[in-house]
Amino acid sequence: MAIRTYGPNAVDWEQRVDFARLRADRLARLKATLERSALGALLSFDMANTRYMTATHIGTWAMDKLIRFALLPRGGEPVVWDFGSAARHHQLYNPWLDHSPGPPTPEGARRTGARAGISTLRGAFHPDAGIAAELARQVVGVLREHGVADAPVGIDVAEMPVLAALRAEGIETVDGQQIFLEARRIKTADEITLLAQACSMVDAAYEELYEFLRPGVRENECVGLVSKVLYDLGSEYVEGVNAISGERCSPHPHVFSDRILRPGDPAFFDILHSFNGYRTCYYRTLAVGSASRAQRDAYVRCREYMDAAIALVKPGTTTADVVSLWPRATEFGFPDETAAFALQYGHGVGLSIWEKPIFSRLVSLDHPETLEEGMVFALETYWPAADGWSAARIEEEVVVTAEGCEVITKFPAEELLVAGRKYWTVGGALDTLRESQSHLNTAAGRGEMKPGGSVTAAAGTETGPEETR
Repeated sequence: MAIRTYGPNAVDWEQRVDFARLRADRLARLKATLERSALGALLSFDMANTRYMTATHIGTWAMDKLIRFALLPRGGEPVVWDFGSAARHHQLYNPWLDHSPGPPTPEGARRTGARAGISTLRGAFHPDAGIAAELARQVVGVLREHGVADAPVGIDVAEMPVLAALRAEGIETVDGQQIFLEARRIKTADEITLLAQACSMVDAAYEELYEFLRPGVRENECVGLVSKVLYDLGSEYVEGVNAISGERCSPHPHVFSDRILRPGDPAFFDILHSFNGYRTCYYRTLAVGSASRAQRDAYVRCREYMDAAIALVKPGTTTADVVSLWPRATEFGFPDETAAFALQYGHGVGLSIWEKPIFSRLVSLDHPETLEEGMVFALETYWPAADGWSAARIEEEVVVTAEGCEVITKFPAEELLVAGRKYWTVGGALDTLRESQSHLNTAAGRGEMKPGGSVTAAAGTETGPEETR
């Protein structure tokens, strides 16, 4: 059965995403993964991990601040310390954070799972203010309450003063990110629905972008258009739109500019956004008005690598099996796999853009990961054109099913699409497979014929005026 997508609203007449189940399933997976480890607790400063653990969110403005933190002690329930009045909001509106007996209340949440607290603002607080020491004191209090203060604490990311303060309290800290990513590796049914829904919104953005592309528009205007479509459809966060066109396609710069699109340009886009926390990473390549043979050939090669990879995806396949189908870095102009990293690539997608599993010749041949039902990941391929400046880029998101996989990125990509106005000549429609420099589309312009119909020595045989193309 196809993975279902819905409107962004909740309704009483149709079962859509069950958010209570989503919260419970995520926390259960994290607890089970923690139980299988040697850790006494998990401490998170990464907002994606904090959301997975506590189902709290205060906006993407806080993503790079490292101001919030959450703790899951072995055998206990999660505690989140949040920014100012956000903690009060959680107490009022997040009843799942009240771990006290009886019906949930704001006061119960304040005492147990939703507390006010703050980290060091990435060093902005004065070092002598004692913020890191207070953070450590609060964390240690919960650890002692659950009898796990003597066990290692796994941390995803943290500032040096925080680590030092925890060490001063006698807490051993180790890498906890692997525990979080292991728990998040297999998606629940509701997570898969949200990921597919997020992709459906990008489908719509590409439809608008296809109608919009034409000579004269700028890359940054494309970014603005896509962002508006996504926010209008209910996106929580547009992380980025990679808009790359013309000569900027090779090498891939990974950032948009204000370049003006021109006739015959290749243009590829990566649209990254979040719907209820769940992300997309979704490339498409379009041609503006027409495409050269070199561009078409690059696209065909790029698509072949993609299709061969997708055909392998099923439970039991390894990431090494997939990347072995992709070209070595030296085959497309790079000295080694580090220099070519992320051009032939795959990565898990969930609450973060890059999760497990990872597909790359840099690591996967020596450290393969086995695909399992319920994984969701993106596969990306790239191929530079023979003209030396254009390129093709394609990305598909797939869900591993019991028998194989299902692609959830649906905007057409089996062949290179040409966007923009259809041009008409006195002889009919202008061919969309043509060189962007007009003279290269005529025999005379290529130096194969002289005006009036006679051929050049290089062309070989004589032709009449009617055979000038």
